[in-house]
Amino acid sequence: MFRIQPRVQGVTPELLELYKEISPSTIGHLTDFGFLHGAQPLFRPIRLLGNAVTVRTPHIDSSAITKAMELVQPGDVLVIDMSGDEQRACWGEFRTYAAIAKKVAGVVVSGCAADVRAITGLGFPVYSKGISALTTRTLKLEGEVNTPVSVFGVSVQPGDLIVGDDDGVFVINPSEATEIGVKALEKQQKEEQRRKEYGYVLPS
Repeated sequence: MFRIQPRVQGVTPELLELYKEISPSTIGHLTDFGFLHGAQPLFRPIRLLGNAVTVRTPHIDSSAITKAMELVQPGDVLVIDMSGDEQRACWGEFRTYAAIAKKVAGVVVSGCAADVRAITGLGFPVYSKGISALTTRTLKLEGEVNTPVSVFGVSVQPGDLIVGDDDGVFVINPSEATEIGVKALEKQQKEEQRRKEYGYVLPS
C-alpha cells in the first residue's frame, strides 16, 4: 500500500536567497542538530539547496520514488529513506534525467547510488551512503511520499530546508532557518574580512 501525502512548501524564496552562499560548515559552528553524518557527495565541487520532498521505500522496492517524481516542483530536493538498506542503489542515470527535466535541485539517499559517471557528467547533485551496482526494483508493493523520514540519524519533515556543499548536508526546520541563516551569514562575512586582512581571497 502506498501512502502519498500532499507536497509541503516549507522553504520560502527569502530563505533560498538567505542561504544561497551559506556553507554547511558554517552552520556546523552554530548547531549540532541536522547534520547528515555519512552523507557523501557523489562528486565535488557540489552545491545543493532546496525544499525537501520525502520518500520512504521498503528496501528492494523503489516504486515510491516514481510517485514522488509526479509531485516534485522546481527547486525540490528528494530525501529518500531506504529503510536501512545500505547495499542497493535506488538512484541512477535515468532517474536523474527525469529529475533534471522537472528541475529538481538534487537528491539525498540513505542508501546507494549508481551510474556515477553519467550523473557526474550531468552535474546533478546527489548525496548517498555509498555506490553500488546492485539496484532496487520497481515492484509496486508499497512506500510513502511526503511523510516524516529518518536519514543518516536525522528526522526530516516534508518542506524542510536542505543545504549541502562539498562538506556535507544539513537539514533545517524552516521555522528556525532565518535565525540560523542570519547568524551564519554574519559569521561568513567576518571570515571574509579576516581573509582580506591576511591578503587572501577564496577562489570562486
